[in-house]
Amino acid sequence: MRARTPPCAVLRGRRSFPRRAVTSPVADARGAGPPNATASHSRPRRRYQLEDESAHLDEMPLMMSEEGFENDESDYHKLPRARIMRRKRGLEWFVCGGWKFLCTSCCDWLINICQRKRELKARTVWLGYPEKCEEKHPRNSIKNQKYNVFTFIPGVLYEQFKFFLNLYFLVVSCSQFVPALKIGYLYTYWAPLGFVLAVTIMREATDEFRRFQRDKEVNSQLYSKLTVRGKMQVKSSDIQVGDLIIVEKNQRIPSDMVFLRTSEKAGSCFIRTDQLDGETDWKLRVAVSCTQRLPALGDLFSINAYVYAQKPQLDIHSFEGTFTREDSDPPIHESLSIENTLWASTVVASGTVIGVVIYTGKETRSVMNTSNPKNKVGLLDLELNQLTKALFLALVALSVVMVTLQGFSGPWYRSLFRFLLLFSYIIPISLRVNLDMGKAAYGWMIMKDENIPGTVVRTSTIPEELGRLVYLLTDKTGTLTRNEMVFKRLHLGTVSYGTDTMDEIQNHLVNSYSQTQSQASGNNASSAPPRKAQSSAPKVRKSVSSRVHEAVKAVALCHNVTPVYEARGAAGETEFAEADQDFSDDNRTYQASSPDECGNMAREGLRTLVVAKRALTEEQYQDFENRYNQAKLSIHDRTLKVAAVVESLEREMELLCLTGVEDQLQADVRPTLEMLRNAGIKIWMLTGDKLETATCIAKSSHLVSRTQDTHVFRPVTSRGEAHLELNAFRRKHDCALVISGDSLEVCLKYYEHEFVELACQCPAVVCCRCAPTQKAHIVKLLQQHTGRRTCAIGDGGNDVSMIQAADCGIGIEGKEGRQASLAADFSVPQFKHIGRLLMVHGRSSYKRSAALSQFVMHRGLIISTMQAVFSSVFYFASVPLYQGFLMVGYATVYTMFPVFSLVLDQDVKPEMAMLYPELYKDLTKGRSLSCKTFLVWVLISIYQGGVLMSGALVLFESEFVHVVAISFTALVLTELLMVALTVRTWHWLMAVAELLSLGCYVASLAFLNKYFDVAFITTVTFVWKVSAVTAVSCLPLYVLKSLKRKLSPPSYSKLSS
Repeated sequence: MRARTPPCAVLRGRRSFPRRAVTSPVADARGAGPPNATASHSRPRRRYQLEDESAHLDEMPLMMSEEGFENDESDYHKLPRARIMRRKRGLEWFVCGGWKFLCTSCCDWLINICQRKRELKARTVWLGYPEKCEEKHPRNSIKNQKYNVFTFIPGVLYEQFKFFLNLYFLVVSCSQFVPALKIGYLYTYWAPLGFVLAVTIMREATDEFRRFQRDKEVNSQLYSKLTVRGKMQVKSSDIQVGDLIIVEKNQRIPSDMVFLRTSEKAGSCFIRTDQLDGETDWKLRVAVSCTQRLPALGDLFSINAYVYAQKPQLDIHSFEGTFTREDSDPPIHESLSIENTLWASTVVASGTVIGVVIYTGKETRSVMNTSNPKNKVGLLDLELNQLTKALFLALVALSVVMVTLQGFSGPWYRSLFRFLLLFSYIIPISLRVNLDMGKAAYGWMIMKDENIPGTVVRTSTIPEELGRLVYLLTDKTGTLTRNEMVFKRLHLGTVSYGTDTMDEIQNHLVNSYSQTQSQASGNNASSAPPRKAQSSAPKVRKSVSSRVHEAVKAVALCHNVTPVYEARGAAGETEFAEADQDFSDDNRTYQASSPDECGNMAREGLRTLVVAKRALTEEQYQDFENRYNQAKLSIHDRTLKVAAVVESLEREMELLCLTGVEDQLQADVRPTLEMLRNAGIKIWMLTGDKLETATCIAKSSHLVSRTQDTHVFRPVTSRGEAHLELNAFRRKHDCALVISGDSLEVCLKYYEHEFVELACQCPAVVCCRCAPTQKAHIVKLLQQHTGRRTCAIGDGGNDVSMIQAADCGIGIEGKEGRQASLAADFSVPQFKHIGRLLMVHGRSSYKRSAALSQFVMHRGLIISTMQAVFSSVFYFASVPLYQGFLMVGYATVYTMFPVFSLVLDQDVKPEMAMLYPELYKDLTKGRSLSCKTFLVWVLISIYQGGVLMSGALVLFESEFVHVVAISFTALVLTELLMVALTVRTWHWLMAVAELLSLGCYVASLAFLNKYFDVAFITTVTFVWKVSAVTAVSCLPLYVLKSLKRKLSPPSYSKLSS
């Protein structure tokens, strides 16, 4: 009889043995036997039944009402019809946005015609001979720039003038070049517009130049290329498909390659993939055995070999290919999988590697999973853009009324255009300037906040978005957690060891090994190792010491932990010098890749791993190895075939132990998530980890409360299965949803609208096994289906697409590098800072911008109302009321500082906003800048403009210049008083701005003798008339505001009191 070989010995001898054979999930460790006959016959029948049913699914939409829940759950033919939204057709569809859809479709069609995308195909790559490639492949250059030399100015101008506000300013400014339409000085129109454009162009040019420098640095990195004549240096951008590239330790891999050789004697190496998949653990990669066995590097050119690679794909976790050597007899065929690849943007962590390039440039996995950044526009800017359109319609209507009352006499069209220019201050050109300066001020305040040190504002155009968020999508590893695994529990079935009883495990191991050594010394006649003698002994009930010994031995041997030795010698060592290094304990570190998690998650939120073993005879192992290698050589359905072979081995296993490790959460993650939930923000966790791990972290971080039900969406692969599972999920109420990326893809393919509608009703959603592009797709779906503002938070390179797709992207600087923080709009060092960033700075930025923008529009509306009254009194003449410096001074030195000081205003103290996050819910409703508030400001402007102009006309005595003096002085005083009326919390700089502006105006009266009668403005009559007009315009508003605060106070005032 041949002795049964212990599994650990087999595992150490064969590297190709699958990882899952020892660390099996609980479902596999139960020892499931072959399926019974009934089950095997029922599966095909069920499959055909689903195929027949799927043909009718178009006629049976998902159940979206409660009335059908009494129906039989097993028969979805009887479910009631869902609500079918009628699509708008005809003229209504065209007016409500169809024209924009048609224009976009036409532009996309023209772009596709001009730039046809090359079809991606599988390829055959000959080692070291790029000239043998049958097709042209893209250059291996990285380009993150948005413009080039020719498109920079047109592109920036287009981004500015595609908004109605800026386009209107441009048309008004250009009209002043026409003599018949000229109203005032050119600088009064072109100076503000030129300032905005200059600031924008300088900012874009700076950002573009920085992107150019980063791209140039990456593309200019030198690598060693192996040729027939030896090594030569080549730039990263000059690397081609088929080149043999040598990558040193700690060097970035320039393109997607197949791993051929390494300086490590084991034929494997580790790579860091944090900038690709966001995981900080090192990944083990194995060289192609055929090329690794070659005596020297130069022998790579002495063989005739090629690599067959599948077409470029998005999936970074899979690869199918074959390596073939034709000059051997018989030809050598070796299957290639993900463990034989070196993807671009990863870093070699151990040894020196040699690989053959298979994908370059735009076809690499890292580039294909990165979406192009978009120019983000805040919701406040879009709302202001709509309001300016309404103001423009009012401007046109007012001008038409004036021309109509004039009787269309003479060249009426010229009068119409002059009236349009006279009333153009209805849309003030200073609005854009004040908003941009305010945004810059908010960014400076955020970065100077001592409570959130290290916060960086990288996009200064959308700080108000922080106060309008409804959906927050976050990564898990490194964002919510520290990414530090701590061993917490070892469970042997009847006994459990925790962190406080680890010394007992140590004692059991000492006792077990001392007994083993005594048995070995007493058995001198036997030359076989003691463990082999034990393996053939009859099975008896094992002691605790022996069970601990078996469990620790399995964990210690069957893993991906490998010691890495750091060199202490000179830097100029050869690539094969690691054998001469110091292997002492002081010079040794350990690296590992994450083990597989099982489905049984501990109540404490630990990541658990079931460890089991099975002893194989040599015949069993040879049979498994043959079937395993044959499955790995398959080109079609390789993954399924390999999984089937592995599953056949994972039966009748002996359970050894259950281990638990804790991925510790970052500081204050739980209170921060609770604060965000109380603020009405719905949190979605999108992670690339497994379903069990994601569920565990969701519960431990209190993203899902312990009392809350969790619905785990079963894996679905077809339309019928998705239909049934969605209806089952529809019956659940107030429960968190946990779904995998594959099931999500199927649901979105057939039931996109229904799934998003159901998911948005959940208090929390967890999506696991998400690819980088899938994360971005989820963000875009929420934007399209809900119309709400989204925020994405991540810390790794795999989160960049999600961050760029969201309305507001926040990057966390962690262990996974700075790629996410550099691509984000805001960067924070820890997750807990997001609470203050949203509750305090998001609130204040939105409130301040809303008040500032409406006040600037009020400032233009009031002077346009005065102009309308003036023209009406003087026979509808298109003559300006104020000319020259008066108009420039009104918009700048006389009122600019007090109006801009509104960026210091705050309705709630920061401590109160953090204590009562429920106040944030009001911000998402957009009540600070709405049609109602805008209409109130319009009525105030009409009232005050009418009072100021009418009062001046009634009180003036003899000369028209007195009308100008009284009305303009009262106008300036009214604006200063209105700023004081609008302020909710005074800041000392506000008082300084008020006094400074008043002093500037009083001082300038002495120099404005061209517009004012100096003798008149120094009299008491002038003073009392101005005071009377100002009091009539402002006093009623003060009374109304006091009554409103007393009778209907806002929610925050109740808290403040």
